[in-house]
Amino acid sequence: MAIHTDVTARDSQESVTLSIGALSKRTGVHLETVRYYENIGIMPAPPRSPAGHRRYDREHLKRLTFVKRSRELGFTLKEIRALLALVDGGDYTCGEVHELTVSHLHDVREKIADLQRLETTLAEISEQCADGTIPDCPFIETLFR
Repeated sequence: MAIHTDVTARDSQESVTLSIGALSKRTGVHLETVRYYENIGIMPAPPRSPAGHRRYDREHLKRLTFVKRSRELGFTLKEIRALLALVDGGDYTCGEVHELTVSHLHDVREKIADLQRLETTLAEISEQCADGTIPDCPFIETLFR
C-alpha cells in the first residue's frame, strides 16, 4: 500500500533513523501517543540504540503517518487495526478496504445526523433565552429534565 508521507527524496534513498522526539515532530503525533501506539500494538516496537533509546526507521514513519491520517479521518483504533491487518498481510484487495471504509462512512453519517439534531435542539433552546428577560432559564431547565 502506498502510504504518503513527508519523507523526502533524500530520505527514501538513505537510511532514516529518528529518535522518538524527531518522529513526533515529523508526524505531529505527540510522543506519548507514539508510546501508546507501541504499547497497544498499532506501532511495532523499534530497535533500541546501545544507550536504550528508541530508533525509528522509514517504515515507522510511514506507519505512524498512516495512523495519524486515519485518526484525522475519524477511524477508530479498532478500524485502523483492521486496515493495518490487511496491509501487514500484504494480500488485500480494494474490495476489502472498500468494505471497511463503507462501514466507517455509515458511522460518520450517523454522527452527522446526531449533530444536526443537536444543533436544532440547541438553537430552539437558546432562542427561548434570547431576550434575557425570562426569570428562569429554559436552557438550564432543559438540562435538568
